[in-house]
Amino acid sequence: MSQTVLDGGKPACEAADGRTTERRPARRADGESPVEREGGNADARRWWVLVVVALAQLMIVLDATVVTVALPSAQHALHVSLANRQWVLSAYTLAFGTLLLLGGRVADYVGRRRTFVIGLLGFATASALGGLAQNQGMLFGARALQGVFAALMAPASLSLLTVTFVEPTERARAFGVYGGIAGGGAALGLLLGGVLTQLASWRWTLLVNVPIAAVAALAAWRVVRRDRPERARGTAGRARYDLPGVVTSTSGLFLLVLGFSYAGSHGWTSLATIGMLACGLVLVAGFVAIELRSRNPLLPLRVVLESNRAGAYLSSLLVGVGLLGTFLFLTYFLQGTLHYSALRTGFAFLPFSGGIIVGAALASRFLPRTGPRALMTVGLLMAVAGMAWFTQLSPTSSYLVNLFPAEIVTSLGLGLTFVPMSSTALVGVDTRDAGVASALVNTTQQVGGSLGIALLNTVAASATASFLASRRSTANLLAAATVHGYVVGFIVSTALLGAAALVVIGLIRGTRPPSEVGGPAERGPTQWSPGRPATAIE
Repeated sequence: MSQTVLDGGKPACEAADGRTTERRPARRADGESPVEREGGNADARRWWVLVVVALAQLMIVLDATVVTVALPSAQHALHVSLANRQWVLSAYTLAFGTLLLLGGRVADYVGRRRTFVIGLLGFATASALGGLAQNQGMLFGARALQGVFAALMAPASLSLLTVTFVEPTERARAFGVYGGIAGGGAALGLLLGGVLTQLASWRWTLLVNVPIAAVAALAAWRVVRRDRPERARGTAGRARYDLPGVVTSTSGLFLLVLGFSYAGSHGWTSLATIGMLACGLVLVAGFVAIELRSRNPLLPLRVVLESNRAGAYLSSLLVGVGLLGTFLFLTYFLQGTLHYSALRTGFAFLPFSGGIIVGAALASRFLPRTGPRALMTVGLLMAVAGMAWFTQLSPTSSYLVNLFPAEIVTSLGLGLTFVPMSSTALVGVDTRDAGVASALVNTTQQVGGSLGIALLNTVAASATASFLASRRSTANLLAAATVHGYVVGFIVSTALLGAAALVVIGLIRGTRPPSEVGGPAERGPTQWSPGRPATAIE
């Protein structure tokens, strides 16, 4: 009996009578084969898994922005100072972004389903604490705790999609849903925040997560397959975690964000600002050095050194830096300059959500045909054009003429970008690295958002101060200076999105769809498909 290979690289056996049969993996005592457990065969409940994952991802993305519109009400109710109000946003994004890599490794070592459910339940608890907060310290702590459990939930959810959807067309659809939520959820959070604040209370922007997360956790336990964790064991037989990597990466990113924040109040040349930024860079460099030597690295550098994945992660970081600060500026422009209510401000962002959803639907349809680079390049160039449109704002601008068209163009471009970006970030990733690779997608977005809020807010504040100092006082000077600060922030965001487009053009090589790529001899050991782990053909 000799071994041959069936289509798709499955091992088979040739019997004496010439018949060829597939060699199936041995089953364990629970009746589940290793291939089935890792998503090798199509899961009959895979679309329910997508529903649960989409619900969890929506909560994660919403909570980065849902309190933005509610912030003035929460600030007044809890007597939060002007200097501290940014921590309602930053406490969540900082904890989330800096712990995502650890969350990805926990998902790999503990198990995706278990980590996902723990994250959902913890997120519900933290949301309840935040909604019941009696002072600013309790609110900041609850937001940070939300970020901690979101850091467990997010990488587990994306890696669940990676191993659940094995057929390229279905996988593209699944990532289309995920990418649409990842992009549109931020804008949808602004809408929901306005509705809940106006019709109920700012507290419900947090409390609404409690029943949703509880239902999602119960559903996940029933529909998600149990997976076998990857163990990186030490001498005592316990899973080993890269604690030096956790400390250096978390501390370094925290100091960078804090340094950007300090620049707004102390100036870019102050010793405090320079010291924090310098220490942050040193710690990040130390993190890279540790990962090169660690036996069980928090971030295996093989994940990020592949050209396509590197392009996806770097462009995701740049988009994150430019996008969340844009939402903040638009919120203050609508409420402060155009005098919109919280509810009307929320609805003003509705076209942004719709544009991203439409763009993501188009991207999921064309991704298997065109490959990622063409979609991402077109999408980012559209986003650049839309962001440049925002730079034309003035105190006399109107929503329909100046904001609405720019929202449509920017959101359609981002929708076209997020789907191939999320899937390309996982191309060729080994199953044992699926959790940390998935975490990097959210890490770049959240860390980018944290850096962007601090950086762009500081840039805008500096531009406003310079504008005021260089002009004679008039009745409308403050309004003009404030909008000028926003415009400078939009200019920086435009440049960041343009840089992301250049990164895609330079690093992502997947210019042709998988069906047009040659056979195994031409494409090497792996074949491009949306977010699919590497599959060796033996």
